[in-house]
Amino acid sequence: MPSDGGPAVLHGLVVGGDGLARPVWAATDPLLRAYYDTEWGMPVRGERALFERLSLEAFQAGLSWATVLRKRPAFREVFHDFEPDVVAAFGADAVERLMADPRIIRNRAKILAATTNARAVIALREHGGLEQLVWSYRPTRTPVPTRPDEVPTTSPESVALSRDLKRRGFVFVGPTTVHALMEAVGIVDTHLVGSHRRGASGLWRADGTPV
Repeated sequence: MPSDGGPAVLHGLVVGGDGLARPVWAATDPLLRAYYDTEWGMPVRGERALFERLSLEAFQAGLSWATVLRKRPAFREVFHDFEPDVVAAFGADAVERLMADPRIIRNRAKILAATTNARAVIALREHGGLEQLVWSYRPTRTPVPTRPDEVPTTSPESVALSRDLKRRGFVFVGPTTVHALMEAVGIVDTHLVGSHRRGASGLWRADGTPV
């Protein structure tokens, strides 16, 4: 507990001036706080929206999510709102244009992964689609972390989904990246107990059981 009149910190949660408890990573940066309060962990459906989240999680690998979030408007612009059919058609010229654009993360392997994954998304349409596949790995319970060190970075479901995605031609979809995706789109709820967002998705109760 700070002695200088700053926000209270308890078990990894910070109680802000609005009286709401958030994890440390979402407590100070206005962009991250808004993302946490309105997006992170809320259910995401639809092929395009899930392809965008999967692509951005891959771009985030090795970097901070704040970096990706600040560049998200530019990513959406240059990747045509992550329409798989458009991204799948990117050729060498498009890749070079992206590599020259300082507004995004200029990593050739990650850019090529987005085009590869777009083609995999299209191929998956004949087998139920990306939404059906990703959401089929929703577990029967979600974690109930009370401290940051109790938040898992992988799970049996993320390992299995990672393996399934790779089998279907996806890349940059390791278990950790996939678990981050599952957290972001509401498949699991890893909000700390005591956070004002715990259970906010409408899919999970605060005790980890499904609604």
